[in-house]
Amino acid sequence: MAMRNGILVGGNWIIDQVKVVDAFPEEEKLVNILSEYSSNGGSAYNILKGLVKLNAGFPLNGVGLVGDDDRGTQIIQDCQNLGIGTAQIQKMPGAYTSYTDVMTVKSTGKRTFFHQRGANALLDIPHFDFSGSGAKIFHLGYLLLLDTLDAKQEDGTTRAMSVLKKASEHGFITSADIVSEKSDRFKEVVTPALPYIDYLFLNEFEAGMITGIQTVSDQGQPMLDKCYEAASTIIEMGVRSWVILHFPMGVIAVNKQDQQLFQPSINLPADKIQGAVGAGDAFAAGVLIGVHDDQEMQTCLKLGVCAAASSLFAATSSDGIVPAEECLALSKSYGFRN
Repeated sequence: MAMRNGILVGGNWIIDQVKVVDAFPEEEKLVNILSEYSSNGGSAYNILKGLVKLNAGFPLNGVGLVGDDDRGTQIIQDCQNLGIGTAQIQKMPGAYTSYTDVMTVKSTGKRTFFHQRGANALLDIPHFDFSGSGAKIFHLGYLLLLDTLDAKQEDGTTRAMSVLKKASEHGFITSADIVSEKSDRFKEVVTPALPYIDYLFLNEFEAGMITGIQTVSDQGQPMLDKCYEAASTIIEMGVRSWVILHFPMGVIAVNKQDQQLFQPSINLPADKIQGAVGAGDAFAAGVLIGVHDDQEMQTCLKLGVCAAASSLFAATSSDGIVPAEECLALSKSYGFRN
């Protein structure tokens, strides 16, 4: 039997229209746009482009929907130019290609998103063909931002759960990511999928929303002990291998054997940071390379935070990412946070 090789990524395909502003306004107030860019966005697009820029040495393929419009054509052509397989990226007549207006505050790197869900909202079980893929890993993202896949089925499960279950049955290692929305849907949408996810990526806010554990202090800072508690709780809820919980200061990972790891982020000077759009996806791309290549999780986390750090050098999602060896060198140039 042939060894499985490569990563298949499905989910959100988005064009990010990034505007760097001097401050974020209150309603009916004006701020200045300092610069603006257009780039890739969404879990599937960002992770695959990140894997290309990190020089992943294995096949990459995408699954998803775009509109029959200029943005959709742009996405497909960009992927083909990068060597990403597009056989399962389909154009949907009458639908917009999804896009997001991203407002990035220059001084802090914090982002605010205005999102057109577009064709991503129509992505459904029949759009995924696992039988023809020899990839080792299937990644799906973002849960909570894929309307049809997030929908409940008659038995109370979600259609996303069915996709992940199907991928598991075809022999894939599965991973997934979540979007940070302000809602009470986390338990309803995310929980049913957990038993079919090997590697779950999420942040402290999302972990708190899934578990009901307060992971953020009243001052807005992640509480490390509560993050570990939340990650362990999510493992108990069904995740099969690792829960990987990231926040600006670093990342923790907890597995089924109750192994707990911590990896601080790179101590980048503030004047080097152009924006944090796509940093979470760059982190996931770095970790997934390590998982694909059977590296120890601590090694995976280190590449992940280094990839995330490199992404901060540009205001767009992936333009700052450099090959993996250069990402890892950032830890020597700047060191890790205390």
